[in-house]
Amino acid sequence: MWDYRIEGEPTQWPKFCRVRQPLNGPEETDVKMAVERELARVDDRIVAGKTYAIGVGSRGIRAIADMVAALVQGLHQRGAEAVIIPAMGSHGGGSAWGQLEVLESFGVTEKSVGAAIDADMAVESLGQLADGTPLYFSRAALARDGIIPVNRIKPHTDFHGPHESGLVKMLVIGFGKHRGAASVHSRGFGAFERVLPEAGRLLVDRLSIPFGMAIVENGYERTAEIRALPGEILMDQERQLLDQARAWLARLPFAEIDLLLVGRLGKNISGSCMDPNVTGRWISSAASGGLRATRLTVLNLTEESHGNAIGLGAADTIPDHLFQAIDWEKTYMNGLTSTELSGARIPMVLKNDHQAVEAAIRSINGRTTKESRVVVIRDTLSLEEFAISEGLADEANALGLSLLGGWEPIQFGPSEDLPSVAGIRLTN
Repeated sequence: MWDYRIEGEPTQWPKFCRVRQPLNGPEETDVKMAVERELARVDDRIVAGKTYAIGVGSRGIRAIADMVAALVQGLHQRGAEAVIIPAMGSHGGGSAWGQLEVLESFGVTEKSVGAAIDADMAVESLGQLADGTPLYFSRAALARDGIIPVNRIKPHTDFHGPHESGLVKMLVIGFGKHRGAASVHSRGFGAFERVLPEAGRLLVDRLSIPFGMAIVENGYERTAEIRALPGEILMDQERQLLDQARAWLARLPFAEIDLLLVGRLGKNISGSCMDPNVTGRWISSAASGGLRATRLTVLNLTEESHGNAIGLGAADTIPDHLFQAIDWEKTYMNGLTSTELSGARIPMVLKNDHQAVEAAIRSINGRTTKESRVVVIRDTLSLEEFAISEGLADEANALGLSLLGGWEPIQFGPSEDLPSVAGIRLTN
């Protein structure tokens, strides 16, 4: 931690205004009813007396506990049983206890969903891919009569391909537990465009997967669509849903800014804690594009991350209290498993929020601090409303953004913290 002391003239801060942008996509208002509707479409695939392994991952999906509870109830009503398998690779520190903790933070417990949870980390070998990559799968899932992955279809934070975040990735990596995730990631994200389809096809052909439950979200990060995808066409239909998810994904409307100030990062927000599709700061060389921000400052780590701050390496400055909240064992485990070590790098650590923001804004060249083009977001999921500095006023007007209120000065708290900017809350 560095105590950054400013010499000379005090910083001339720009004023900020809260703005709103329109986002895309419909909303599924009753997720439990949607799950039951989809179960009715695949009713003939559910066999009474059988037990199904339901895969639930580590992504912060809105109302995931309600969806899983509805799926369990639907199976019970059809005479089948269910057990929940944490299908999240090495997340949760790569331990059974840690993965149970992750599920609990999303409200997924044995009591809330009405089914037992088997978090055993043991895996079995299911052979290897054409390039020799070993493929592993959860032993607890294989012990059941069928496998039902439940996951959100979304553009990934580290690579581009026909299958990114979704059911295929959950089958190949999530159900692979720590060993399986490490095996597939050993090929690097640059190979995922080839590896995921090959591995996914092998698993779909070899395992009993009656269907997967796919979730697509709108630009507001609310459920837009829930679809039961029959196993034999799961891969083809997931590709179509990924295109839809990409069209609805919320982004910032600017091409280039001086500073992106992020209130919080976290595993419940993105697999990379801050979604590079929003920040433009890609940890992996297998993906690129989007916003160009000269500096990026982040202030807090969500409690739901349980200390995992992977993706922090995309930031330039952070305050000391964020640094102190990091569990390095979990963060390093995530980085090592993914093989993208830069995500666990440490940015410049400053004494408090004030110094972290000031160091970033004063290091920008070509403009005075008062003229700086700054965007302030709560997190990379919260993009309907955000704050902009005066330097972006003309562009915001040209883009058709709605200004909500007047221009306000930035105000740090008594401990030099920054709880909000122009009404955008930055704390947990």
